[in-house]
Amino acid sequence: MTLSVYNTLTRQKEVFTPLVPGKVGMYVCGMTVYDYCHLGHARVMIAFDVIARYLRHRGFEVNYVRNITDIDDKIITRANENGEAFNVLTERFIDEMHKDSASLGIEMPDAEPRATAHIDDIVALIETLIDKGFAYPAANGDVYYSVRKFDGYGKLSGKVLDELEAGARIGVDEHKQDPLDFVLWKSAKPDEPHWESPWGIGRPGWHVECSAMSKCCLGDTFDIHGGGPDLKFPHHENEIAQSEAANGAHYVNTWMHAGAVRVDGEKMSKSLGNFFTIREILDKYPAEVVRFLLLSSQYRSAINYSEESLKESHTRLERFYNALDGVEVGAIEDVENDFSARFHAAMDDDFNTPEAIAVLFELARAINKAEGAEQAALAGQLRYLGSVLGCLQSEPKDFFQAGAGDEADWIETMIQQRLDAKKAKDFAAADAVRDTLAAKGIVLKDGPEGTTWIKQ
Repeated sequence: MTLSVYNTLTRQKEVFTPLVPGKVGMYVCGMTVYDYCHLGHARVMIAFDVIARYLRHRGFEVNYVRNITDIDDKIITRANENGEAFNVLTERFIDEMHKDSASLGIEMPDAEPRATAHIDDIVALIETLIDKGFAYPAANGDVYYSVRKFDGYGKLSGKVLDELEAGARIGVDEHKQDPLDFVLWKSAKPDEPHWESPWGIGRPGWHVECSAMSKCCLGDTFDIHGGGPDLKFPHHENEIAQSEAANGAHYVNTWMHAGAVRVDGEKMSKSLGNFFTIREILDKYPAEVVRFLLLSSQYRSAINYSEESLKESHTRLERFYNALDGVEVGAIEDVENDFSARFHAAMDDDFNTPEAIAVLFELARAINKAEGAEQAALAGQLRYLGSVLGCLQSEPKDFFQAGAGDEADWIETMIQQRLDAKKAKDFAAADAVRDTLAAKGIVLKDGPEGTTWIKQ
């Protein structure tokens, strides 16, 4: 099988060929930790979680690096608003990020470098850029990258320098030699966090952090660089300019960008009042439902988030768990059959999760029709292939009853009352119990082993 991946840089699908056979170095831009993670963060984290899982499933040894930006204007502003040290703020939200990602079934990256732990690497990279003539210190203590000195600027985003200059606000910073130049090192303002440098005390600019951390963790050139759709320009464009100028080497072989999240068809933003944190969503919906929704579109495609799409995601997952409910599950392993072949063909085509999920639905239908050893083997295969996507690992009962919380004991009491009423042939009372539960979104399932229930 041949794995093909869409490369943002070349704007086409390419056969994926790692620099070192059998090994993959992957760097993904992570969070700036000053607040809770939102739905857009979840999309990116889940997209690259599945990519890493599948690469490992295909036999690659993956070194997955996802950085943390723990010094930034927004971090400093929020810490000052809260009256706390910036590192106290960032530690708290790093912990919260880890809780959210664990809830969504996202595996930890192999490395999670923090910008503040790589100040020496950042300073060294900036010194190299100055020595090579690509950057210059300004009189105010800042250091800027000279965009026009790098011939390949714009090759990732397709931006043209003259068009960018026409849209630039000339005069915003009189210390720049060119309005397009961007900051590598910021001189410290009073009472700001700062570090020593050859240009005075200050802190790194955002773009240079990733160039330094990726070099430290993966080298001058590596296989995959990923991130959200808003990072293509200017962040990733600036990374290329910095890294290739400093290192004299091609930076990244394959650039990958996740699609945007829209809420009820609109761009997610705080100003529109449609901005949701992961924490807020998981208070209302099971984590697997949210994960499944975000996998229902191919990672490069925009995805629409709405109450209806979540309900549909829940209903689709129910079909899988209904197929597994009450079924003896055989060995959790792949089986060489048509389902396996088509699942891998879908994922080998630029990690096409919607097509892969469609194959899993066919597998679930086959489980419903099969019996005995064949059914057990297919159920084990469904569990196994589902694990490649980070799904279908719960017990059916746990999935069906997720979100009931403190209601569970009351539901079981009501079910017993219904059973007692049926034994007494008081069918009106039994129906009344069912109706009461249904009004709260509890659906009962009567079977040979008793009555089970689903929280909808």
